[in-house]
Amino acid sequence: MSAPARSLRAAALMLLASFIWGTAFVAQTLSIGTVGAFTFTGLRFLLGAAVVGAWLALRGIAPFTPTAGHAPARLLWRHGAMLGAVVAVSISLQQIGLESTTVANAGFISSLYVILVPFLGLALRHHGPLAPGIWASSVLALVGMYLLSVRGDFHVRHGDWLELAGALFISVQILMLGRWAPRHEPLQLALVQFLVCGMLALAAGLVVEPISVGALVDGLLPIAYGGVLSVGIAYTLQVVAQRDANPAHAAVIFSMEGVFAALAAWLVLDQRLDARALAGCALVFAGLVLSQLPRRALTRSLLASWGWLRGRRAAASDPA
Repeated sequence: MSAPARSLRAAALMLLASFIWGTAFVAQTLSIGTVGAFTFTGLRFLLGAAVVGAWLALRGIAPFTPTAGHAPARLLWRHGAMLGAVVAVSISLQQIGLESTTVANAGFISSLYVILVPFLGLALRHHGPLAPGIWASSVLALVGMYLLSVRGDFHVRHGDWLELAGALFISVQILMLGRWAPRHEPLQLALVQFLVCGMLALAAGLVVEPISVGALVDGLLPIAYGGVLSVGIAYTLQVVAQRDANPAHAAVIFSMEGVFAALAAWLVLDQRLDARALAGCALVFAGLVLSQLPRRALTRSLLASWGWLRGRRAAASDPA
């Protein structure tokens, strides 16, 4: 497969993952008051690990034995464990934050990784200077999420700070995955990541949260949705896609998660979605499209836009 085809496939997979994650905000909200945040995270990641493990078995791939051309097992476990720990912290902060903020706010603040990823990438020297189009698309996506979620009566809630901390950790995870995913079989790396994340979160839940059979039954549907779709499918798609994606490109596409979260909240939870919010959705989508334009096409588009603006100004100033 050619490089452009791999890039297009990666973008499509990441967009699908964003859709699943966005709609999962509703499932996470519905779980509040039934299952504790750590328990919910732990169970859904262990369920996601079971999904990936079953898929590996169907393909006849040993879960923890790297195939030819991939990094050795010790690196698989090291990288997978580090990714799992970072995801455990990020998702737990996100879930706890949802208890004291709105789905739209959580979607916006979580999407701040769209600008955090390129800044952290430069600070950590994960890549060289980024093209202007990446910065422009990141800013477009960020402004779009602001319009989508932030209102005139907006004020910082306790949960918003937790969501911001979660965004910082998920930014680190995107950068780590961009560096390590090409070195491993994606399903194996996903499996180790999910197992470690699930065990860490569930251990925390057993220590600090009450757990009952009734609560688990009440939270069964959100756990199943979050485990099978959000983790088993979407997080695995992320691992597969980031083998062929720049982390900054990935962050812009993943920002669509906030758009899908707001749309899902509007459809399922009856939360408001007005003209301002729709304009925000359009800007996020514009940022996504801009991030995928080849550099030459982007340059031509910018020059054409500049020429059009100069022509309008000249026509406006012409006394005739």
